[in-house]
Amino acid sequence: MNPYVLTILLSSLGLGTVLTFASSHWLLAWMGLEINTLAIIPIMAQQHHPRAIEATTKYFLTQATAAAMILFASTTNAWLMGEWEIHQLSHPLATTTVMLALALKLGLAPVHFWLPEVLQGLELTTGLILSTWQKLAPFALMIQVTPTINSPLLVAIGLLSTLVGGWGGLNQTQLRKILAYSSIAHLGWMVLILQFAPSLTLLSLSLYIIMTSSAFLTLKTNNALTINTLATSWTKSPTLAALAALVLLSLGGLPPLSGFMPKWLILQELTKQGLPLSATLAAMTALLSLYFYLRLCYALTLTIYPNTLTATAPWRLNFTMITLPLSIITILALGLLPLTPAVTAMLTL
Repeated sequence: MNPYVLTILLSSLGLGTVLTFASSHWLLAWMGLEINTLAIIPIMAQQHHPRAIEATTKYFLTQATAAAMILFASTTNAWLMGEWEIHQLSHPLATTTVMLALALKLGLAPVHFWLPEVLQGLELTTGLILSTWQKLAPFALMIQVTPTINSPLLVAIGLLSTLVGGWGGLNQTQLRKILAYSSIAHLGWMVLILQFAPSLTLLSLSLYIIMTSSAFLTLKTNNALTINTLATSWTKSPTLAALAALVLLSLGGLPPLSGFMPKWLILQELTKQGLPLSATLAAMTALLSLYFYLRLCYALTLTIYPNTLTATAPWRLNFTMITLPLSIITILALGLLPLTPAVTAMLTL
């Protein structure tokens, strides 16, 4: 893609997200979401491949449907209640419709079916943008409308997303689909705690973006798209393979890695709010996610390259990619747990 065109598209992507962040009116927020969607579509379709075109079409249809639902809900609220402000969303029909539309935009269960298929058809860099940056604008809207949304609905969507994210990734061999189900599970944890402690949701979202960025950049550096090719990556860079295993365990939420911090604090807050059953179910579904992370770690570090593999053996050549961002993000993805007391002190301010 032409660098000037790519610069314009990335600038539009940032503009759409910032516009949604800064808006207090539903029409401005809707315009920001539309600019965001229209800016990423050419980036997704830059690979002239049937899978990329199919993924782009699916993404466009789902995002257009969600945007239409948001416009319908905000218009309904303005018609019945006379308010266009995001904070003044008060009619039950409008609040429920907006919640389902934002769930569709984020890929939360039970409207998650598009996310693994779309992510599977994209290259890893575009998949990284879709899994991280594209979550920010819908989450900003969801945080603003949470006080008006039915509490059991949020808890149900959160628990269902953690279950689907863990269950769906068990039988996958494609790494992009595994990361898509991982995204669904992490978003479920964020929605689960959203109404009780929005600051914890922001903490979880920040750590999710750090860990997912590290995972995607590691896979891109190793040029690995399936578990079989992941098993050969230790021949190219043993150090990176060892760090990738730790990043995957951090995504699974094992101590003493950074991914343990949000799960620990969320379970603690759910128990404080008198929801021990929800906390137990969320912890049980986290075990499902941990299983496929351990499966990836096993393939990455504990298996030897099989002779019957049809893939070509990788050459051990010097890296030409810039690895500084990967190094910084990997350090953050692994070593933030000791900062938990400082984080909790900041959250209580």
